[in-house]
Amino acid sequence: MPLTPTFAVPEDFHVDERQVASLREKLETAGVKYCLATYADIHGVPKAKMTPVSCLGKMAKGSELFTIGASEGMGLVGPQEDEVAAVPDLNTAVQCPWDKRLAIFFGDLYYHGSPYPHAARQILKRQIDRAAAMGLSLNVGCEPEFYVVKVDEETGELHSINPSRFEGVCVAYDVKQGIDALPFLEPIADYMEELGWGLYSFDQEGGHSQFEFDFNYADAMTMADRMIFLRLMAKQVAESMGATATFMPKPFANDFRSGCHFNMSMASLETGENLFVPGVGAGSLGERYGIPLSDLAYHFVAGILKNAPAITAVTCPSYNSYQGLIAQGDMPDISWAPVLTAYGRNNRSAMMRLPLNRYCVENRAPDMGCNPYLATAVQLAAGLDGIEQALDPGSPLNENCYNLSRSELKESGVHLLPRTLLHALEAYEDSTFIDGVFGDFKEIYLEQKMKEWTEGYYAINEVHRGKYLNYL
Repeated sequence: MPLTPTFAVPEDFHVDERQVASLREKLETAGVKYCLATYADIHGVPKAKMTPVSCLGKMAKGSELFTIGASEGMGLVGPQEDEVAAVPDLNTAVQCPWDKRLAIFFGDLYYHGSPYPHAARQILKRQIDRAAAMGLSLNVGCEPEFYVVKVDEETGELHSINPSRFEGVCVAYDVKQGIDALPFLEPIADYMEELGWGLYSFDQEGGHSQFEFDFNYADAMTMADRMIFLRLMAKQVAESMGATATFMPKPFANDFRSGCHFNMSMASLETGENLFVPGVGAGSLGERYGIPLSDLAYHFVAGILKNAPAITAVTCPSYNSYQGLIAQGDMPDISWAPVLTAYGRNNRSAMMRLPLNRYCVENRAPDMGCNPYLATAVQLAAGLDGIEQALDPGSPLNENCYNLSRSELKESGVHLLPRTLLHALEAYEDSTFIDGVFGDFKEIYLEQKMKEWTEGYYAINEVHRGKYLNYL
């Protein structure tokens, strides 16, 4: 019998031809020459082919096929596997501010006529749909921190982009360092304004040549798309001035980690009302625990805390991530990184912070190395579990967690966040919660990350030799 043809997208896949024609005219008028229908690999790195804007209509129908096994952690590995098609969401078109010839789209991968289930954006979309069925929508505000450095071509040493180095315990908010970094900061700020992201501040962060940009929150998918785009934009701007923007969570042992705090709130899908505002719905947990938020917010927090170790394997996904989740280490002062699976009123030493200046919950554990789609998906799923089960997070921990001894932690029933990627992955592997979020992708992710753990753990370097060569 002859084989039945296998198509990546459904044969009856429909595209609004008028929308395509209107968008093509708009892009051409703006000077766009090439379009990129992107997807993200397991690390959150965007992948795409460049398509002439004249072929936008074909691209919109999934004309661009990809051997997905060539991208890390995506499945379908092997030369015998069929391709996937990238289908852009035409509403996500973004003209690159640093190169007007390019327009980037976000969208979905299709395989054998259906959305490809192992694509990170699709994994998040499933949880967004789950929330919508409950009449809910997740809003997210991210706080991206990252270093911009220059690499000495002869020695490989990393240097600040600023002409002078701050001397002191903490460089955070230093005006001169911020002004000196404007050759990098100003283009990024201008581009964010152009993109309409609602930039409201940017600053010199706690690390030398480390910066943070703060902009308006958005719905979960839009924010995840923007984080992918922001990292690409930062790299392009840095390279234009002979520097490198790095999203490595902890590039320096004696300096701050690069976090990516997630500020989350649930809204009514119908009205857009923030359902974390105290007094929304019946509730008593805010009065019991002394932090003014709705019961829905407390349930959301409890769901994340219940699944914190497995979630951390996704929000802190690299070997290096856990070199940053420490109280102090080689730093001259405290790290400000969360180390405990706890929540507290405006407490920056706990995993979950309930700030007093806005009605949201903040997970401080995620770092800039996370895949924003996957990180958002696991947090949303856990929060929805907490809401469905009406979980109670227990009493908040409002004191400085760094000052608590191990015996005090045991007495209070508070646990440390995973100390290494291996500990996080072991929790992830045993988690039935992850089964429900990732499905078959769970094993793909586990295999990829266990490989990264092994490569990091068994490496032997000059530091090890210097310590142990003549140890005995």
